[in-house]
Amino acid sequence: MTYLGKPKFHHPSIAVNALGFTHRDYEGSMSTLCAGCGHDAISAAIIHACFELSLPPHRVAKLSGIGCSSKTPTYMLGQSHGFNSVHGRMPSVLTGANLANRDLIYLGVSGDGDTASIGLGQFAHAMRRGVNMVYIVENNGVYGLTKGQFSATADRGSKSKKGAGALDQPIDLVGMAIGLGASFVGRSFSGDKAQLVPLIKAAFEHRGAAFIDVISPCVTFNNHAGSTKSFDYVREHNIAVNELDVILGREPIEVDYEEGASQSVLMHDGSTIVLRKLEADHNFRDRAAALTTLERARVSGEIATGLIYINDEADELHDILGTTARPLNELTERELCPGSKALDAINASLR
Repeated sequence: MTYLGKPKFHHPSIAVNALGFTHRDYEGSMSTLCAGCGHDAISAAIIHACFELSLPPHRVAKLSGIGCSSKTPTYMLGQSHGFNSVHGRMPSVLTGANLANRDLIYLGVSGDGDTASIGLGQFAHAMRRGVNMVYIVENNGVYGLTKGQFSATADRGSKSKKGAGALDQPIDLVGMAIGLGASFVGRSFSGDKAQLVPLIKAAFEHRGAAFIDVISPCVTFNNHAGSTKSFDYVREHNIAVNELDVILGREPIEVDYEEGASQSVLMHDGSTIVLRKLEADHNFRDRAAALTTLERARVSGEIATGLIYINDEADELHDILGTTARPLNELTERELCPGSKALDAINASLR
């Protein structure tokens, strides 16, 4: 396939972020996915989040496996590091890169086939080990590259494009991530930019294993009546458990007022907002409550979206292993190979 590249010129008054980068500096190649694919909307949300966070593109490492979703890193963050691994193996490759250089910002992009089938074990160990990463699954419930067979996340009873019904119980990656020990877990919809962008921003700011499952309709094989991952179905059955925003890089604004009361607050930009304190229905810091929320939504035929669970105090992999604070490529030969006496001491400690 041949296509025209993106134009090099842009408006002289185009907005820049705190680093002086424009939105275009976070883009990649032209997408070759089907027109209207939800995956392209996720790529746009990632680009938007990275621009607003002022992430240095050269400090981002994007990794993927195999599938339509795993092609999308080509379409974003063109100035960042990238590695396309084999089917289902992205988490272990990312884990190795993270152990070698903890200073990079790691983004893993996968799909429901790449993660929930051949890569399920890889996904499980990355979550339980607390690898410091943002792991995004672009979930459309089908194998888009091999003519739309059901994937492991397809809901039981949902219909394929040809009318066949899914017979197996679906794998809920959000529930699995919480159970396995991920410390930031969310779900969103590719067609809900207002929710998805701040959720991705918060995931990048989180220290630990951050997982986001994004329902992303396949316009070719899974966007019809009977599909539970079509644009119309998700819009009609989406229950947002919270409203999301991310405020970074400023001194915290603190208020103290009673439940049911209102309070005027002066913001950093000089504007004033009026807050009214309400009873919170969803406690996203309660692991059991998060799982209960998912189950209630499932029973009622709804899709719970938003920040489902977070643990700000969880350890990440480097804390657990006690690794060096410096990337391995910055260590000297003496530090990497301390000699036979050090080896003898290690061996003696294991006897």
